[in-house]
Amino acid sequence: MISILETERLLLREILPADKDGMFELDKNPEVHRFLGNTPVKDIEQVREVIQFIRQQYTNNGIGRFAIIEKSSNKFIGWCGLKLFKETVNNHTDFYDLGYRLIPKYWNQGYATEASKAWLNYGFETMKLNEIYAMTDSRNLNSNKVLKKLGFNFIEKFDFMGDESDWFKITKK
Repeated sequence: MISILETERLLLREILPADKDGMFELDKNPEVHRFLGNTPVKDIEQVREVIQFIRQQYTNNGIGRFAIIEKSSNKFIGWCGLKLFKETVNNHTDFYDLGYRLIPKYWNQGYATEASKAWLNYGFETMKLNEIYAMTDSRNLNSNKVLKKLGFNFIEKFDFMGDESDWFKITKK
């Protein structure tokens, strides 16, 4: 597994236990969880469990979501990365999903797009993937916009945990 990706403004690295405060700021925010089932974390212990879960994915799958660090401030601003879904989602199993989540004060600055481009490049060029999927709540217009800007194609609507969601796919060019 890689240890770091770099873009013009960002460092993308493994999420570490030391990221607990940034992860807590991210995941306690109801606005961040508006399209994620409205279940913000309540305490730092929940965040520690999330970090442990993500780090276990690195071990089990050799890949997972990475911290997004803003170079200019050296601050944790969110996460982005590829995740291997071994369970079935929308009739797909063993697929790679691109996901991202940012602290709201970093929204609308192009960070999700910038980080995602680095991950798509890594997925296609280094991992030699032929396709990468993404999904988002159908009401999350900003996330839909990011995925389309990245070149993802909308495939269909589907039910994900009781919410209407949009299924996207991008293939290696």
